[in-house]
Amino acid sequence: MAGQDLDRLLAVLVRLGAVELTEETATLTPVAVNAVRRSLGEAAPGEPIYQIRVTLQESADPVIWRRLLVSPGITMERLHDILVAAMGWEDRHLHLFTVSGVLYGEASPEWDLDVLDEKKTSLPEVLAQAGAAIEYEYDLGDSWRHDIVLEEILTAEEGVRYPMLVDGAGACPPEDVGGIGGYEYFRLVLADPEHDEHDEYVRWAGLENAQEFDPARFAFEAARRALASAG
Repeated sequence: MAGQDLDRLLAVLVRLGAVELTEETATLTPVAVNAVRRSLGEAAPGEPIYQIRVTLQESADPVIWRRLLVSPGITMERLHDILVAAMGWEDRHLHLFTVSGVLYGEASPEWDLDVLDEKKTSLPEVLAQAGAAIEYEYDLGDSWRHDIVLEEILTAEEGVRYPMLVDGAGACPPEDVGGIGGYEYFRLVLADPEHDEHDEYVRWAGLENAQEFDPARFAFEAARRALASAG
C-alpha cells in the first residue's frame, strides 16, 4: 500500500475511533480490540454464551456429536470454521446451512440455488432461543448433514476463551469416503482382514493398519487445538 493511501486509511480509522496515533505508533483503541474479539467469537465476562450440540445425522455405534460454547456475536461463516475444526473435517468442500427452508452459505455466482450470504448473518438471527435448531451440510457430494441445537444460553466466565469445545464422541469419518453409506462400508471392510478390499482401504485412508482407525475414539485434545487455531 502506498504511503498516501496508508495515511488516508489511518485518518479514516482515527475518525471512526478505531486507532490512536502518536508520532511513532498507531494503536488499536479498546473499541477496535473488542470488535476484533467479537468477530473471532470471543466474549467478555458476563456476556451471553451459546451452548450448542452438533450431531452428525444417521451416525450410529457411536453417534458422532460435539458440544461447544460459542459467542452469539459470530457470523454463520465463523460458525462454519468452528464446526469444521470441532468435527474434524478438512474444509475442502462446499457447505450450506438450512434454517426453516432458507439456505445460507458462501456468496457465489456459481450457486444454482438461492443462497443468502453467511458473512452477513449473525448466529442469533437463526438461533434465538434454547431448543432452536438448524441444519449444517458439509460436502454437498457426500452430504454430511449435521443437526445443530441451541441447548442453553449461559454467561461468559472470566479467563475463559471462546469458542470452546466441551465434550463429544465418535471419530470424524474420513474425507471423501462417500457419505454415511460409504463410511459404514469403510468400517465393515476395515473390520474384516479377509475382505478383498481390506488392504486397499487401509492404504487409501493413509493408515499403517486397520486398528489405527477407531470409530469410537474422539481425539478431544486434537480437536481443541484445531479449534484454537481456526482463526
